[in-house]
Amino acid sequence: MKLYISRTILGVFLLCFPFVFAQQLSHNQFKVRGNCEMCKERIEKTAKKAGAKTAKYSIDSQTLTLETEPNVSTDNILKEVAKAGHDNEKFQAEDADYKALPACCHYERDDVTPAAAEHKMHSKAENEFYVKGNCESCKARIEKAAQDAGADSAEWSAEKQTVTLSFNTEKTSADAILKKIAEVGHDNEKYKSNESTYKNLPSCCLYDREVPFGEANPKVHFEEGKESAHDHAASNNHQEKSIDGVTVTASKAATSLSKKEAGLIFNIDKKELLKAACCNLSESFETNATVDVSFSNAVTGTKQLKMLGLDQKYTSLTKELLPEIRGLASAYGLNFIPGRWIESIQLTKGGSTVTNGYESITGQINTELLKHSEKPETSLNLFADFNGRTEANITSVSNIDDKWSQTFLLHGNGTFGDTDMNDDSFLDRPKGTQLNAAYLLNYNDLEKSGFGSHFGINFIKDERTAGQIGFDKKIPQAQQSLYGVGIDISRFQVWNKTGYVFKGKPYQSLGWMNQYTFHQQDSFFGLRNYSGKQHTYYSNLIFESILGNTNHKYKAGASFMYDGYDENYLAGNFKRNEIVPGAFAEYTLTGLKYTLVAGARVDFHNLAGTQFTPRLNFKYDLTPQTILRLSAGRGFRTANIFAESQQYFASNRTIQILENGGNIYGLKPEIAWNYGASLQQEFKLFGRKSSIVADFFRTDFQDQVMVDLDRSPQLLTFYNLEGKSFANSFQTQWDLMPFKNFELRFAYKYYDVQADYLSGRRAVPFMAKHRGFVNAAYSTNKNDNGGFWSFDTTLNIVGKQRLPDTSSNPSEFQLRAYSPSYAVLNAQISRNFNKKIRAYLGGENLTSYSQNNAIVDFKNPFGNYFDGGMVYAPIMKANFYVGLDVTF
Repeated sequence: MKLYISRTILGVFLLCFPFVFAQQLSHNQFKVRGNCEMCKERIEKTAKKAGAKTAKYSIDSQTLTLETEPNVSTDNILKEVAKAGHDNEKFQAEDADYKALPACCHYERDDVTPAAAEHKMHSKAENEFYVKGNCESCKARIEKAAQDAGADSAEWSAEKQTVTLSFNTEKTSADAILKKIAEVGHDNEKYKSNESTYKNLPSCCLYDREVPFGEANPKVHFEEGKESAHDHAASNNHQEKSIDGVTVTASKAATSLSKKEAGLIFNIDKKELLKAACCNLSESFETNATVDVSFSNAVTGTKQLKMLGLDQKYTSLTKELLPEIRGLASAYGLNFIPGRWIESIQLTKGGSTVTNGYESITGQINTELLKHSEKPETSLNLFADFNGRTEANITSVSNIDDKWSQTFLLHGNGTFGDTDMNDDSFLDRPKGTQLNAAYLLNYNDLEKSGFGSHFGINFIKDERTAGQIGFDKKIPQAQQSLYGVGIDISRFQVWNKTGYVFKGKPYQSLGWMNQYTFHQQDSFFGLRNYSGKQHTYYSNLIFESILGNTNHKYKAGASFMYDGYDENYLAGNFKRNEIVPGAFAEYTLTGLKYTLVAGARVDFHNLAGTQFTPRLNFKYDLTPQTILRLSAGRGFRTANIFAESQQYFASNRTIQILENGGNIYGLKPEIAWNYGASLQQEFKLFGRKSSIVADFFRTDFQDQVMVDLDRSPQLLTFYNLEGKSFANSFQTQWDLMPFKNFELRFAYKYYDVQADYLSGRRAVPFMAKHRGFVNAAYSTNKNDNGGFWSFDTTLNIVGKQRLPDTSSNPSEFQLRAYSPSYAVLNAQISRNFNKKIRAYLGGENLTSYSQNNAIVDFKNPFGNYFDGGMVYAPIMKANFYVGLDVTF
């Protein structure tokens, strides 16, 4: 019997021994640098050889998880990993070992030092514990659970992903508190929440369970340029809490497609804008495939944007989420936002949110001005090209105190050279000057009082002269034989956005936006005069809250728009006042794999009647790397036929309006429906992240103001659509990184844009069916002073375009039915000497392709056949520029 008992005890001991032994194994995670699958294999193999029982390396999180016996030193393992060429949080690889790695394994070495990682991983206080979470709702839940478990106080930090506890050890323990926190759904360094509890958390609280403890939670920071109202883990000055429509977006590196948003939204950071000259907003999309940029005519030299195959007037162009480039500013407004003032751009394809108004048909482009800086920063930018254009920008961002910050923005440019590369006696671009100044004041006390406010003021004076070389603007056109164009613009804006986050309800906020704009233009085109004044007041009130939990969010509000126009063209005067009160509501449903945003607004337009605008966006995550999006929506706008068609004023064309009983120039408003679908696929290629996005959008016009250039080369005719008008747009884009620091972007676009004109259905002119796009960017590693080189190049391939019918002109003044295809190459080299000094050299249109006879009958500008608006390609050949950025 004793023998049986002894054997039983021995058997139980032997069975339990592996379990006991396993329980004594140490589990640790360490930061280790690597790039690809080869790195992963090398790191794991080295760690095991150095004594680890198991070793698992994550390329995405850059962490090595080790399972070791108590007598094995993790320091020795990490030392061997460093000898294999991989920097880690405790040991730096020798340069020779790093350089001996294959090229695909050359990771970035300068962003996290071992000392910093060591400090980050081991700087917790005694009663501070890692607890995962995302937002303010997480904070409330974690702290309540801790107090329910007996803690006297608990303070959870989203930024540090830690909870600091104060408790009486006679009443409770850290273990008991952390266990309770896990029970309510939050993983911590001692206990892991069960799967069902985690999945039952609101969607905003579903933190990434794979992020190692001690590492920053990426969901805490702004998600690709935007943060929702309940995410309040931002740091002091660089990142603000969001009140939708009041506090605005923060910057994020490079260009990214938001995976979180239901709509197809691209976020362009100011760093992306440095890849090209980017003197103003019209040049900010040279490295972006979504927006097409074209010259609108050979006389004024202004650029226009096109999106989804339609002119920029169908895209809502906002600044600080306030209406910006519209009305009389349509032709030249892109020149009024200097590139160095831009902090970020949010580009939405298809119908945008109803909270931003009714005018968006093909999408929205919102520009955010510089407002954030970790420390006071003043920058100077100097720019000059080889054909007489110079520019200077001064920007200064500083903190007044812990709640107030301010930004000074100053811009001046001048074009002084006579550029005529095609020898037609006309300037290829206008001469003139612009002075542009803005002041921004920000107040942020959302943490305590719940209030935040943003104030801005902007003044612009822009003067330009174009036409034949030698024209004197000081002498009236009737008193000289040379043809001239003069455009003088004055613009003033003042705006304010104020918001309040309700105390104890971080998901509930109220925002109010107001803006006044005055715009005046005085201009002449040869013997034709055009002038206009516009007064605009805009107000938007938005309330945001939830229904039950943050899976069900809603916004509701009211808006008011007043536009006062007073235009003069030749002997005609056109006055009107547009008064538009409106109301809107939007509901957002968020699930584990989907997001639905459904909204509608009703606007009571005094001239266009009552307009109902519904919009819908839906996103479904087929897998974490595969995202399907669908959208549908309606938009309407009133056409400003003179301001939006100024590129045709420098011609012999007579304006003809075929009135149709409407109240705006005798015409009805424009109404269109837009439908879209897109598929976003992410994958690994060469051990690095790569993505492909394909999208299709269709725009159907219910009503449209037709701009008919085909009726006669001597006429510019406006009338309402009778029949169909549509635009089909397909685009596919592939982003990849073949090797370290080298980024490639390929895109192909297909457009089918047709309309029923009075003469029958035709393709819309100046719109190529096929477009190709290639962008390549490479940068060297930073040196010890933060210096590096950057190389960027962009190739645009433009297919043939239908040109307006000029068959009734004499043969020497006739255009071909279609333009030839062409390619334009831009490139730039920049050198950052350190973190404060940067110089750059670039070239535009390096293929030197230019349009022959861009101005029809240029020898006789006052004759019947003169036309400066028939432009389908660049006017200027290759142009080079240099620039300098200095930060103080």
